Amino acid sequence: MKTSTKDKLNGSLHELKGTIKEGVGQLINDRTLKAEGRAEKKAGKVQQQIGQAKETVVKLKGRLANLGNK
Repeated sequence: MKTSTKDKLNGSLHELKGTIKEGVGQLINDRTLKAEGRAEKKAGKVQQQIGQAKETVVKLKGRLANLGNK
């Protein structure tokens, strides 16, 4: 599996876990758990963006290689 795909997948999982933590924290009125959930969601979104950036770099490298072969 490509690292960009792993980053996107792991980011999605962190975002899901964060959403669950945030919801449970809200349900049981635990401000700390709620804050941890929000932080984990944001970390997941960042990790997804990193995966997207890696994918973009690979595509650009391929295009540059094609330009060099012409």
